[in-house]
Amino acid sequence: MYILLLVFLPFLEALIAYVLGRRDENARDNFAIACAVLGLIFALLLPVLKPALTIPGIFVYGLHFTTDGFRCAYSIVTAVMWAGTTVFAKEYFAHERENLNRYWLFVLMTLGATQGVMLSADLMTAFIFFEILSFTSFTWVIHEETPEAIRAGYTYLFIAVIGGLILFMGLILIDQAAGTLLFSGLKAAAAAAEKKGMLFAGGICVLIGFGAKAGMFPVHVWLPKAHPVAPSPASALLSGILTKVGIYGILMLSLNALFSDVVFGGIVLTLGLITMFLGALLALFSVNLKRTLACSSMSQVGFILTGIGTWLLFSAMGHGEGEGAALALSGAMLHMVNHSLIKLVLFMCAGVVVMNLHALDLNAIRGYGRNKQLFKLAFGLGALGISGVPFFNGYISKTMLHEGLVHVRHLFEGGAVSALVFAEIVFLVSGGCTFAYMLKLFICLFIEKNEDPARQAAFDAQKTCMNPASTLAIVGSSAFMVILGVPAVMKNIAEVMSGMEEIHEFAAFTFENLKGGFISLGIGAVLYLFFIRKVLMKDGRYVNLWPAKLDLEDLLYRPLLTRWLPEIFGNLARLFGENLLLAPLARFTLLLASFVGRVMDVSLDSLIVLARKTVISEKRVRNREHLSRVTRWQTLRRETQDAAEPVFAGFTFAMFMTCIGMLIIFGVLLYYML
Repeated sequence: MYILLLVFLPFLEALIAYVLGRRDENARDNFAIACAVLGLIFALLLPVLKPALTIPGIFVYGLHFTTDGFRCAYSIVTAVMWAGTTVFAKEYFAHERENLNRYWLFVLMTLGATQGVMLSADLMTAFIFFEILSFTSFTWVIHEETPEAIRAGYTYLFIAVIGGLILFMGLILIDQAAGTLLFSGLKAAAAAAEKKGMLFAGGICVLIGFGAKAGMFPVHVWLPKAHPVAPSPASALLSGILTKVGIYGILMLSLNALFSDVVFGGIVLTLGLITMFLGALLALFSVNLKRTLACSSMSQVGFILTGIGTWLLFSAMGHGEGEGAALALSGAMLHMVNHSLIKLVLFMCAGVVVMNLHALDLNAIRGYGRNKQLFKLAFGLGALGISGVPFFNGYISKTMLHEGLVHVRHLFEGGAVSALVFAEIVFLVSGGCTFAYMLKLFICLFIEKNEDPARQAAFDAQKTCMNPASTLAIVGSSAFMVILGVPAVMKNIAEVMSGMEEIHEFAAFTFENLKGGFISLGIGAVLYLFFIRKVLMKDGRYVNLWPAKLDLEDLLYRPLLTRWLPEIFGNLARLFGENLLLAPLARFTLLLASFVGRVMDVSLDSLIVLARKTVISEKRVRNREHLSRVTRWQTLRRETQDAAEPVFAGFTFAMFMTCIGMLIIFGVLLYYML
C-alpha cells in the first residue's frame, strides 16, 4: 500500500491545492512545496521498503507496480526534480496571478502520473499513466495562453493523441503475440512466441508511441516549440522527466520483448543517431536560450536511444550479458539520470533570466550574469556536465555509451562495420556540437558584454538575481554534476539500475576513453571558433540562419493531414463510388466515419469549452459602463465563443489525426496478415 502514497496521493493533494489556492495563494504555494518534499521523502524510502502492489480489475488488465533498482532510482530522480522546481516556482511566479491554480493542480497530478509510469510493472499500467500525464502536462505548454503557446500546446497534444493510439495498438499486438504484458513474464513469453511478425509490428507501434513523448525523430516536432513557451519550472520537468517517461517505455520494451531482434535494434540505433545529431544541429543554430536547451534535450535523448539500440544489437547477437552490452545499457540508464539532473539546473537557470529580464533572445540577455557568481557557478556546472567534460557526470555516461558503440563493431562484418564506424563519427560530432552550443550560451551570458552599455550597466548593478530558496534549489542541484562525476559512485548506481556487475570493470580515465572525450571537445571548440563566431554572428550579433521552411510540422505533417490525405481519400471514395458492388458499402462507411468523427469532435470540443469556463477559465476585466450595455446572456455567449475559438480550431485537427492513427493501426494489421 506504500506505493499508493507515491502514485495516488498527489492527485488528492492537487485537488486540495486547487481549493486552497482560491482562498490563499501563498498557502497553496507552500502546500505544493510541502507535497513535493513529502514525495521525495517517500521516494527515498523505496530502496529500503521495496514495496509492490497489484490492483486487480482496473482496465481489465489491472494495475501492477514494483520497485527494482532502476525504478527506485528513477522514482527518486522524479521526486528530486519536483522538489527543486516547486521551490523555485514560488519565486518564479511571484509576480504572476493568472492561471496559477490551474498550474499547481496539474503539476501535482502529473507528479502522481509520472510516478505511476516509473513504478509500473507492466506495459498496460505504464500506458494508462502515460496517457494521464500527456493531458495533464498539456496545460503547462499553454500556460501563458499566447498564440505561440496555444499552437505549441496543440502540437504537443496532437502528437500525444496520435502516439497514444499507436501505442495502444502496439500493446494489443504484443499481448496477442506473447500472451502477457507483465515485465516479469514478458521476456520468456516473447522468446517463446511463435508470432514474431506480430511481436515486431507491436514493437514498432510502441516505439512510435513512447518515442513521441521522448522527442524522438521524426515525432519530435512538439519539443522545440513547447519548451520555450512553457514556464521555466515546467520546462525543466518536460525536458528532464517527461521525455524520460517515453525513454522508460522504449527501454522496457527493448529489455523484455524485442531483445532478440537485430532489425529492431538497428532501427532504434538509427533513430537515436538521427535524433542526436539533428537536435544538436538545431541547438547550434538557435538564438533563443530555452529553445537551445530544448533542442539540446532532443539531442541527449538521441544519445540515450543510441545506447539502447547498441545494447539491442549485443543482445540480438547473443552477447547481452558481456562487458560491451553492460557499458551500452548502463550508459543509457546513467545518461537518463544525468540529463534529468542537468536540465533541472539549466532550465531553472533559464528561469532566473526570464523572471528578471522577461527575455530569451541571446542578444537581449547578453552579459546578464557577468557579476553573479553563484548563478555563473550553477550554469557552468550544468554546461560542463552536459558537454561531457572529464570529472563531471556527463563524461562518465557518454564514455560508457561511446565504448559500447566501439565494442559492438566486433560482432559484425562487412557493411555493418562501416555503418557502425559512421555511427561513432556521428556520436563524436554530436558531442562536439553539444560543447559548442553550451560554450556559446555560457560566453554570451557570463563573459561578453551587452551591446547596449546602459543595459549592461543595469545588469551589473543587480548583484543578486534570486532569493535564498531558489539559490539553494539551483546551486544545490548543480552539486550533482560533481558528485555523479566520481566513477565509483556512477558504477555503483549503474549496477543497481542495470543489475550488471560487469560495469565495475569499466575504467573511465584510461587514455583511450579520455581521447574520445577530448576529440568531441576539440570538435566543439573548432565549431565555436570558426562556425558560431564566424558564421552565426553578424556585426557582433547572434543570428539564426536556420531556414524557417525546414519545419517538419509545417513542411510535411500539416500539409499531409490537411491537404494531401483528404485528396487521396476523396479520390478513393470516388473510385469506390464508381463500382456498383462496393458503392453501398463505401457510402455507408463514409457516412459512419463522418458521424462518429463529428460526435467525437463536438463532444470533446464541448468538454474543453466547459473546462475552459471552469477549471481553466480566463478572467476578463471589463469596466462598469461596458457591462451595463450587455445582458449576462450576451456576455456568457461572447466569452464562450472566445474560449471555444482556439479549441474548435485545434481539436478538430486533433480528431483528424486520430483518424490517421487508426489508419496506421489498420496498416500494421494488414502488414501482419499479409
